[in-house]
Amino acid sequence: MTKKPDSKDWHKADVKAALEKKGWTFCSLSASLGYKRDAIRNCLHVPSPKYERIVADTIGIPVQTIWPSRYHADGLPRSGREERGLGRFIRKSDRPVASNDTSVKPDCNVNAQG
Repeated sequence: MTKKPDSKDWHKADVKAALEKKGWTFCSLSASLGYKRDAIRNCLHVPSPKYERIVADTIGIPVQTIWPSRYHADGLPRSGREERGLGRFIRKSDRPVASNDTSVKPDCNVNAQG
């Protein structure tokens, strides 16, 4: 039987302990922000950039340090699908550059003669 490789992410108990050292629990943090009781705790099980950032900011550590498997080194979330379909989280360096060159225009005046 093969063993699952060790994750570099913090253990759930370590995240919980770090929050408690700052004087918070997941329930109290959720309530203070007006969320349902278990809302922020869900980020321990399911990737949720919004809640992960709240936890990281509360602890005072960059989010990519706590969940390196979920974030790039620059702090942008990974897509979770092997970088296919990054959607709205496309890195600035990967975005296509808009060309303002108007000297080359596509030929749209095609005369279709049949």
